[in-house]
Amino acid sequence: MAVYTHVSAEALSAFLARYDVGELVSAKGIAEGVENSNYLVDTTRGRFILTLYEKRVAADDLPFFMALLDHLDAKGLPVPPAIKDRDGREIQELAGRPACLIKFLSGVSLSHPTPAQALAAGEAMGAMHRAVADFAPTRANSMGVETWRPLFERCGRSLDDIAPGLYDDLGKALESVLARWPGDALDRGAIHADLFPDNVLMLGDQVAGLIDFYFACTDIRVYDLAVMHSAWSFDAQGRGFDAGVGDGLIAGYERHFPLSAFERAQFNTLASGACIRFALSRAWDWLNTPPDALVVRKDPLAYVRRLKHYDPELVKRSA
Repeated sequence: MAVYTHVSAEALSAFLARYDVGELVSAKGIAEGVENSNYLVDTTRGRFILTLYEKRVAADDLPFFMALLDHLDAKGLPVPPAIKDRDGREIQELAGRPACLIKFLSGVSLSHPTPAQALAAGEAMGAMHRAVADFAPTRANSMGVETWRPLFERCGRSLDDIAPGLYDDLGKALESVLARWPGDALDRGAIHADLFPDNVLMLGDQVAGLIDFYFACTDIRVYDLAVMHSAWSFDAQGRGFDAGVGDGLIAGYERHFPLSAFERAQFNTLASGACIRFALSRAWDWLNTPPDALVVRKDPLAYVRRLKHYDPELVKRSA
């Protein structure tokens, strides 16, 4: 991957002059996620991340994201809030894009988490959910349950170009999950909605940072854990399931929020919904991303295979 928006050293120096962060020493584009342009910035006073928000992050949503990060930071959670300039502003403009200078967090993102790391990460999610109990702002989930059928319909029969039978498999799974979705029967609050292993920074078995809050929203609290479970508990192809990692996530989370009998009964439906959400968004990107694009397409079938784990009857052919 590469940076979408180039920033010259002169423009960056002028940008940093708005802050009390010292003078520019160096800046390097980094492949941190696929949604935005990111630079690792070193100054005479420290290290920061500069993020320029590309088209998938709406400028109108940035105040919610920044307020959530400020709230979590004030509660002592290991998150990267935006740095305020001398006028108290967090959200700026640079190179024609909304931009923020963000606190740098040490740590390493994971590709193969262990059960011990999963335990710590699940506990960190629980602590995050506990910390937002008094967080008032809300934001609709831009990839929530009500968006899945329209996205499926936009993909249409082209899904079978990805794998024979995918249209029928996902269509059947979607209707089954929508019919069983618990909706307002479960607690809601601010959630991360995308806490994949690469969005958790670790130092050994300890969580050093929770990052990339640009899908954060107001939704079912335990759905956040289900998203995390579907992302962490499988290999990259969605074939191998690691029960130790999955159990570790839930055990860590339950240190803050013991799951009720109803939440446990609904968990596979929530996890199936998470698999459908990511299978569909990946499928849309797979079908609509030009071959020469900067974004590396992710395999939607990896989430169809995960879906088969949570509900084997929903997937027959395409996985």
